[in-house]
Amino acid sequence: MYKKILVPMALDHGISPHTLEVAQALSAEGAEIVALHVYEMPQGSVSAYLDKDVVAEGFRDARNLLRDKVSGLEGVQPEIVKGHTARTIIDYATDNSFDCIVIGSHKPGISDYFLGSTASRVVRHAPCAVHVHRRL
Repeated sequence: MYKKILVPMALDHGISPHTLEVAQALSAEGAEIVALHVYEMPQGSVSAYLDKDVVAEGFRDARNLLRDKVSGLEGVQPEIVKGHTARTIIDYATDNSFDCIVIGSHKPGISDYFLGSTASRVVRHAPCAVHVHRRL
């Protein structure tokens, strides 16, 4: 069983309740579970067209949605950070010494073989065990 589990959550995919269940099943008594959402900032020239207040409001909305998703779940701490999804998950797990990542995944398509999905990148580069929950 794991003592420190990271559960990356995409707030719009609907798989997070399942990955949180898996994390709780894999956790040792008194384990720390962190539900992490990576907020990707608008890229390149797109950011020039967006009002900073709109971006800040989007971040606040994401933080509130994350809190709502984990409210009532004992031992689950919500955390939101800004960055590139896969790289930030790997860095966060490394910097905070997690011993397990539980991540959701969709059925891979052809583009995943060329570019790599977030879950596959995390599996390849994570510093710890990774459990992938595949949504069929």
